Amino acid sequence: MLGGSGIVTFLIIGVTCVVSFMGFSNPALVSKLILWPPAITRGKEYWRLATCGLIHADVPHLAFNMITLYFFGQLVEYFYSAMIGPIGYLLFYVGGLVVSSWPSWHQHRNDSGYRSLGASGAVSAVLFSYILLQPWARIIVFVVPMPAILYAVLYIGYTIYMDRQRTDNINHNAHLSGAIYGVVATCLVNWHVLPTFFAQLMRPLGN
Repeated sequence: MLGGSGIVTFLIIGVTCVVSFMGFSNPALVSKLILWPPAITRGKEYWRLATCGLIHADVPHLAFNMITLYFFGQLVEYFYSAMIGPIGYLLFYVGGLVVSSWPSWHQHRNDSGYRSLGASGAVSAVLFSYILLQPWARIIVFVVPMPAILYAVLYIGYTIYMDRQRTDNINHNAHLSGAIYGVVATCLVNWHVLPTFFAQLMRPLGN
């Protein structure tokens, strides 16, 4: 099984926590980093596509994302570091922020009332990269253990459904975009991942 030091994962968690906690009491900082489409469309402030992942709505929002990143990021970090060097995982993570934010910006590019924040898109990318590498790993979802591949199916179905319903303030589109990016980017880095994934699916008990 893959493993690694997780230094970059811990660095991302540390920086995100520090900036998020600063943002809880600093609206001006949040205003500068948040995904606000008109600022990108008119002001060319493209950094917002990534910096929106450094701030969160509240402590539970931050904790959920960072705990997920902690549990799944280390294996993915090892994979990317082995494939394209130490900076590979950081580039993958930042790419996840940008790619998951892009559809929201494009859809709301002239909507001055739209704002989005949080690292959920990039965390989804990490999670689905992990599932691609370890489809039968056990994931605990609200105290219920299940295979990672089953969680992936349920997650995608739920995300698509909720994105169409639009009954909450969660950016489900970013979750879906991040998940797709995680799978595609991981396959592009090493195409052998895909046949290995299907081979693992045929061996649910590891036989």
